[in-house]
Parts: sequence; C-alpha cells; structure tokens
Amino acid sequence: MITFEQLQKTYPSRGTGQPVQALADIDLTIGRGEIYGIIGRSGAGKSTLLRTVNLLEKPTSGRVLVDGVDVTALSARELREARHSIGMIFQHFNLLSSRTVFDNVALPLELAGVAKAQIRATVEPLLDLVGLTDKRDRYPAELSGGQKQRVGIARALASKPKVLLSDEATSALDPETTTQILHLLADINKRLGLTIVLITHEIAVIKEICHKVAVMENGRIIEQGPVFDIFAHPKHETTKTFVDPVINRGIPDSLRARLSATPVPGSNMVLRITFTGERATSPVISAISRKLNLDLNIWHGQIDEIQGAPFGTLVVEAIGNPQSIEAAISLLNVNKLGVEVLGHAVPGNLRAAV
Repeated sequence: MITFEQLQKTYPSRGTGQPVQALADIDLTIGRGEIYGIIGRSGAGKSTLLRTVNLLEKPTSGRVLVDGVDVTALSARELREARHSIGMIFQHFNLLSSRTVFDNVALPLELAGVAKAQIRATVEPLLDLVGLTDKRDRYPAELSGGQKQRVGIARALASKPKVLLSDEATSALDPETTTQILHLLADINKRLGLTIVLITHEIAVIKEICHKVAVMENGRIIEQGPVFDIFAHPKHETTKTFVDPVINRGIPDSLRARLSATPVPGSNMVLRITFTGERATSPVISAISRKLNLDLNIWHGQIDEIQGAPFGTLVVEAIGNPQSIEAAISLLNVNKLGVEVLGHAVPGNLRAAV
C-alpha cells in the first residue's frame, strides 16, 4: 500500500554549518489494512518520514508510492487529488474555533465543492462512528481533548481516504483518553479496512494497536518487523530501551548490582528466559529443573500479552554444576525458548571485591 524506496531528506545548512540529513536510505513497505507504527526519540526523523507520504515534506531523493502511485512524481494538480485519499490527524487537533463540530468535519468537503446534502449524508455517519452525534453543534472550546481528537479523526475520514496518518495524535492526551482514541483507531481500521500509519515516542502505543513497527534513529530505520517479534526479540540497543520498561525485560537495580560480567568463586549464572505463544504457559522450567537436578532461583518475571499472544520473561539464578546448566540451556533452546546469559550472581560477602 505504501512503499518508501531509498528515501533521503537533507535540509540545507544554515550559515556555515553542515547540511542536516533528516532521512537516510529509507526502504520500507506498509501493507494494505495494516496499522503500522513508527517510533523513535525526538529528532529521529519519524515526523519527516510520515509527512513524505502526502508530500508535506518533499524528499531530496528516492520515491514514495501510495497504492501504486509515485506521489513524488505528481504534478501540483495531481498531488492535490492524491491527497484526498490520504487523511491526517495531528497532536494539537488543528480545529477551527469558530466552527461547530459538524462544520469542522464538513470543512474538507466544503473546500472540495461537495453539495450540502451529500456533506450531511457523509458527516452524520462519521459523527456517529466517533461517538460525537450529541456534540454536533458544540464548538471546540466546549470539548475535552479526547473529543477534539475524535473530531479530528472524523474530519480526516470525511474524504473517504485509503490511508490515515497519525502525527503523535495521542501525545497531548491523558492515559485513559489515549486508550480510548487508540481503541477507536483500531475499530476504524477493522470496519473500514483503512491503512493507518502512526508515529509516536511511546512504545505502549505501539504495543496497544500496531501490527508492525519500525524503529528510527538518526534518520534511519534501525529495526522493523511484526510488533510481537520486535517485543519478544529486540536486537538493537535503542529498541531494547523502548521495549524493556513495557514488557519488564529489565531487572531492578538492587538485583543488577549483584551481577558480575564474569564468574567469581561462589557465583551462579543468571539467565533471562523468554516465553512466547503457547510456551508462555507450559511447565518447561519445572521439567528441566527436575530432570537435571537444578535449583532455579527466580529473581524477576512477568507474563504479558502482545497482539493477543502470551509473552513472558523470567530471570533466574541457576544453581547447580556447570554441565547441568549448559544442558539446561540446550534444552531451553530445543524447546524454542529464548535464553540470554545476563551475568553471574555474586554472593553478598563478595560484592565489595568485584
């Protein structure tokens, strides 16, 4: 549905400074009907990338294809037409304070010269879809933040777009309202088959509704794939910093202080075991412990759900002979559980010597 091919965006230098490369070597494909998240820290390039879809940002080189059409090659008139199929919602709503809810939603249709009867036939179902039928004659000043964003969503849908772009649309909202808006977007995606591309700096937003995600840093995509895979097996350190707090992959500082990178006398290996899918609820650990006569001292753990599939992590101190521990790691791998050696647990009286 949306394809970025070798996309580059460079801003000219100011004064004697160097040009700023906002996007570099972007290759990405977003499938029809997907909710695709793009996440990164401030300045990572995610907003710039999003805005190339409707050419609010024109790339320096490369191509952007939307539904098979290269938007970077369109004339001004053709681009105006193409933008009708690309809706956009914003962090700060961008509503006109002098217009009612109904009139804000109707605005793009009015600008396109649509007849009043057709505008009414389009806007009223949209107000119902976003739960604002009873607010149709209210003004933005009379609405909550969540209601304003619902107006923005309805307005973006007025031209019946194929793609909906979400530019940090929940960043200005409280957590409860954020959840409501995300659920609304997921419902719209299912009902209308709409392709949604959203950018955010909040990994919880990605976890809540996205099917796939791309992680950006310094204008580049450093990791991409299905949300479950990225959460279960993050590879890049930046991705890990986003994912760890949400799925509790990290361990408390008090326990981390007991870890040594290398073995010391009396220390035990500490493992992080990752469970996914059906394996998240199977008794593999207890079976391995009995079979190999190992004591597994649980330090930290959690079972969560990502995209409807169970996912769990368990940090354990493996107490036993080295051969049994190596055999346990092999069995965990055979059972397709993720295993990572975090270090070696240092006994209390040795901490000061490490």
